[in-house]
Amino acid sequence: MIYTVTLNPSIDYIVHVEELKLGELNRMTNDLKLPGGKGINVSRILKRIQAESTALGFLGGFTGTFISDWLAKEKITTKFTSVLEDTRINIKLKSEAETEINGLGPAICNEEMQELKQSLSMISAGDIVVLSGSTPATLRDGFYEELIQIIKDKQAEFVIDTTGKDLLNALPQKPLLIKPNNHELAELFDVEFQTMADILPFGERLLGDGAQHVIISMAEDGALLFTNDGIYRSNVLKRPLKNSVGAGDSMIAGFVGSFAKHNDPIEAFKWGVACGSATAFSDDLASAELINELIADVVIEKIR
Repeated sequence: MIYTVTLNPSIDYIVHVEELKLGELNRMTNDLKLPGGKGINVSRILKRIQAESTALGFLGGFTGTFISDWLAKEKITTKFTSVLEDTRINIKLKSEAETEINGLGPAICNEEMQELKQSLSMISAGDIVVLSGSTPATLRDGFYEELIQIIKDKQAEFVIDTTGKDLLNALPQKPLLIKPNNHELAELFDVEFQTMADILPFGERLLGDGAQHVIISMAEDGALLFTNDGIYRSNVLKRPLKNSVGAGDSMIAGFVGSFAKHNDPIEAFKWGVACGSATAFSDDLASAELINELIADVVIEKIR
């Protein structure tokens, strides 16, 4: 079984304005409200590729109800921890440029933290737990490490998709997969990349630090997969770009969903590229139809 954990979910409120004028009244041309949060995105894409998951995390208030109702309609299994304060709303303002205003998230008390940890007691050996995204500001430092310890004690695998200290601290516990993009990787090691070749030593360094598989996404330059058997590069699929939100989460879902079935990282990388690209070409997360259309176009090449 695959589990996803989203510690700071959101409603993503997507607003289109033809010409944004600050300090004046603006009228939207259309809007859309979607369940947000990286782990939730992973669960939604897993459903589209016929890989079942259970979504965990913190939800509260009328905004939390919106998310849980949406996932129920998509027939996604959930076991969220209820919190007293409202789940946040993130504003995605699309005009001449795309502007994001992200909410802080609810305050989480110790009892709520403990309840979420208890919900992980259902996992067993061989399961995969996907830990995704930022943490609410009130969550104590090292909470991801506490969750990872539970997962390791259960002899399950984990994927972690976050940045900074939480990512670095997770590496010695041998995550099944990590997926920084090239900008996050540069920030992680305080370097600048001029060419793809500059990236390779740092992907290998992440393997050496403990990750079992590393995907580095590079937008229009494709993606790289680092394994202990070699380094692989994907081609770039060509369609009009519509959406930058959720493409990385979709890539993780494609990899994890395939890997859970076949234990083949190259085939899993192929599915990750198809899912991530399909979301980038869609207004919302990718449809099953588009993912299945694109999978035949993905080409993986071993470069080292």
